[in-house]
Amino acid sequence: MLGITKHLQTGSNKKMSNKALLMRFAPLLSLILLMIFFSLGSPFFLNTENLMTIALQTSVIGIMAIGVTYVIITSGIDLSLGSVVAFSGVAIGLAAAAGLPLALCILSGVLGGWLCGYINGLLVARAAIPPFIATLGLMMSVRGVNMVLTDGRAIYFSQYPGFKTLAQGKLFDFLPYPVIYLVVLAAIAAYILKRTVIGRYIYAIGSNEDAAHLSGIKVRKVKVFVYMFCGILTGIAGVVLASRLNSGQPTVGVGYELEAIAAVVIGGTSLMGGIGTIGGTIIGAFIMSVLKNGLNLMGVSQFWQMVAMGMVVIAAVYLDTLRKKI
Repeated sequence: MLGITKHLQTGSNKKMSNKALLMRFAPLLSLILLMIFFSLGSPFFLNTENLMTIALQTSVIGIMAIGVTYVIITSGIDLSLGSVVAFSGVAIGLAAAAGLPLALCILSGVLGGWLCGYINGLLVARAAIPPFIATLGLMMSVRGVNMVLTDGRAIYFSQYPGFKTLAQGKLFDFLPYPVIYLVVLAAIAAYILKRTVIGRYIYAIGSNEDAAHLSGIKVRKVKVFVYMFCGILTGIAGVVLASRLNSGQPTVGVGYELEAIAAVVIGGTSLMGGIGTIGGTIIGAFIMSVLKNGLNLMGVSQFWQMVAMGMVVIAAVYLDTLRKKI
C-alpha cells in the first residue's frame, strides 16, 4: 500500500514538473508558433529585410523592458518610461543647443534618464509612496517639463549630422546598431541579475520583502538601485530613439511604458514579484513586434491589432496565475 502511494506521489510530482516546464517555455513556444503562422500567412514575413525591421522595431521597447524587468521583479512598477524617453531626447537637444560636444550631448540624455530613475527610487524607497502613484506622478510631471523646456516644439540636431548614425547605421551594412545595443545590454543585465549579489537581493525582495529586510538586505538601497538602473536604460533608449528621429521631441514615447511592461509580463515575469528573466523579457518584446509586423503584413486593421495585443497581455497574466497554482 505504501509503495502504491509513493508511486502515485512520484507520478503527481512528475506531472506538476512537466506543467511547470511548459509554463516556463510558453513565451518561447508562443514566439515560434507566431512566426510559423505569419510565415504561412504572408510570403514576405521571413524575408531577411523584414526580420531586420522587426529586430530594429524591438530595440527601443526591448531596452526599456530590460530595465523595468528589474523593477517588476521587486514587485514594483514604472509608469514614467514614455515620458522619460522623451526627456532624454529633450536633454540631448538642449545640450546640443548649448554647443556641447556630441559625446556630452549623448551623456546628457543618459543622465536625464538616470535622474528620473533616481527620483522614482527616492519616492518609492525613501518616501514610501506606492510605485504606481509615484511613477504615475513623475510620468505627468516629466511630460509637462518636456513641454515647458521646448515650448512644445521638436529640437533638431542639424549641427551633428553624424548623430543619426548611432541608430540608423548598420554593422557590415546588415545588422542595425540598435539591435547590437539591445543584445549587449540584455547580456549585461542578465549577468547582474543571475551572477551577482545585487541580483539575488532583487529576487529576494520581490519574493518576500519583510524576510529580505530581516535577513540583513538593505531593501531601500536595492530599490533605489533598481529604479536608477531602469532610468539609465530608459535614457539609453531615449538616445537611440532621438537618433532614429534625428531630433528631441517632447511628445514622443506616449504609451511606450505600457508596451515595455507588456513585454515583461508576456516574457514570464510575475507582476507579484520574485520571478522573471531578461531572456524572457526579450522574447516578450519580440512577441509584441512579431505580432504587430505580422498583422500589418496580413492587412489587419490597427484597431484589431490593439485588440489582439490586449488579449495577449491578458493571456500572459492568466498563465502567470496558473503558474502560481502549480
